[in-house]
Amino acid sequence: MKRTCCLILLFLCSMATTAQIKNDGFFEQLLRKNASPLLTDVLNKPDTFQYQLIYTEIKRNKNQEPQFIDHYLNVDRNRYFNPASTVKMPVAFAALEKINQLNGKITVQDVMLTDSSYSGQTAVTTDSTAENNLPSIAHYIKKIFLVSDNEAYNRLYEFDGQQYLNESLWKKGYNDIRITRRFTPMTEEENRHTNAIRFFNKGQLIYTQPPAYSTIRFRFPKNKILVGKGHWDKNDSLINTPMDFTTHNNLPLEDGYHLLRSVLFPSSVPASQRFQLKKEDYELLYTYLSELPYESRFPKYDTTEFFDSYTKFFFFRAGKEKILSYIRVFNKAGWSYGFLTDYCYVVDFKNNVEFMLSGTIYVNSDGILNDNKYEYETIGYPFFKEVGNIIYRHELNKKRTVTPDLSNWRKTYN
Repeated sequence: MKRTCCLILLFLCSMATTAQIKNDGFFEQLLRKNASPLLTDVLNKPDTFQYQLIYTEIKRNKNQEPQFIDHYLNVDRNRYFNPASTVKMPVAFAALEKINQLNGKITVQDVMLTDSSYSGQTAVTTDSTAENNLPSIAHYIKKIFLVSDNEAYNRLYEFDGQQYLNESLWKKGYNDIRITRRFTPMTEEENRHTNAIRFFNKGQLIYTQPPAYSTIRFRFPKNKILVGKGHWDKNDSLINTPMDFTTHNNLPLEDGYHLLRSVLFPSSVPASQRFQLKKEDYELLYTYLSELPYESRFPKYDTTEFFDSYTKFFFFRAGKEKILSYIRVFNKAGWSYGFLTDYCYVVDFKNNVEFMLSGTIYVNSDGILNDNKYEYETIGYPFFKEVGNIIYRHELNKKRTVTPDLSNWRKTYN
């Protein structure tokens, strides 16, 4: 009981809003000691590259209970970065929780038909990537984690509803998270409206969710969030002023890390911070968080485009390598506007290694957004790969008093 209380206290403290930048001398020294010239240059320019990193050691006791030791580098929840597709992670978690709160009215496998109820909305009645050619929440979640599918995110955003989604996250203590929009051009008002949705089982209508309107009041920052020196607008015109992200989605790095940890290791966080999920929900998430595109039959992905490490940045993404068969990465990554972000839990079954890494970086040397000229390949992905490799080698060489039992993370894929 005493240990549980300490864990809860530590978790709550780590989530507290603070203006202080978090740094860990050990973590920085470890990176610099092993850094290439490229990584050294990035580390020397925190304002240019706006990187933030969290490395989490996991130590097991004799009962296999994990203890988490977080190391920070340049972590600042008040420094905005565009979270891009990483917001799909809480949207998927919240969708499963909402199903459970409907008390058996629907399941993740039931057919989900989305109607058009307001301007800008689109209807969805088929899904050619599904085995039965019909959409479902389970299939949307699969596509979100395997290839970061935007349309799947939009459909789950609509199922959750903007108000339910944000309020459910705030109730868990994630007060700085804002998820305000779909990933398609829509006005702020259109994003507040979400579609009517019908669910079917064996051809029979079993549940109808009416269209919803969000009356939520977001706590946008008083000072505008301006990024870059110019941007291309939706009319393909160059606007020579920074891009305004004040009302965009927001997901601080620490919060994204704790969201992933709360699902992978629910007992490590207070009950009030956990999603209300069933055993089968966790199994579904663990499978899709770690499955690789080539392992999927539905959808069947072109692996020249959706290669093993398509959404696995840490120590894999650069060079499009095959991931070693004895390593699994449970993660969610995102990329947009020159920002790259990844939250991951790495398991090495051969060497009995486990750890977590979370990070973000901004690579946009010309300062123009929406021009598709970002240094993803030359700086961003190599940064993630090298940081991941340094931590992985460090973990391989560590002496452990207790060997972790990782059997729970072996999953069956398609």
